[in-house]
Amino acid sequence: MRIDQLRHEFGLQLQHTVFPLHPETPDAGLELTELFAGRGFDLKANLTRLKSVAVDLDLPLCERTRTYNSRRAQELGKWTEQLGKGDEFRAAVYHAYFATGRDISREEELVTIIAALGLPEAEARRVLQQHSFSSAVESDWQRARTLGITAVPTVRYRDQCLVGFTPYTSLRQLISDA
Repeated sequence: MRIDQLRHEFGLQLQHTVFPLHPETPDAGLELTELFAGRGFDLKANLTRLKSVAVDLDLPLCERTRTYNSRRAQELGKWTEQLGKGDEFRAAVYHAYFATGRDISREEELVTIIAALGLPEAEARRVLQQHSFSSAVESDWQRARTLGITAVPTVRYRDQCLVGFTPYTSLRQLISDA
């Protein structure tokens, strides 16, 4: 992954900030056509572009027509960061959602991911049910608003940002120029 490559090349410490891309998405999910209805958004063209980017980056991407609320996954992700497994969890959630189209809003899906990482399932359920990391997610959301982040992925280094899936050379230039 390009971010891992940057981390190793420049010896960077990364801070992942979760972002409320579509927080209005109900727990049951939403058809993509509903999500983007009336926004002047060409869904088909954008999905085609996303597929092209995924191919260029060698990222798995399934055909999906539905989106799911990621808030619970974000809360669980904050917990996994404390356990030193944040990167592994983010990669597994990415794969579940984008490569296989799984509903990452469901507790069972998230606990399945946790189990595959060898983390305690019962504690993950408790974190989800008690919303133990809700304030950490709220803090990240506020940080994103304060920084003016409106899209994912956004890579910020010092006071500069790159938005979207940018080539590695652009990411490298961002770090080198700062």
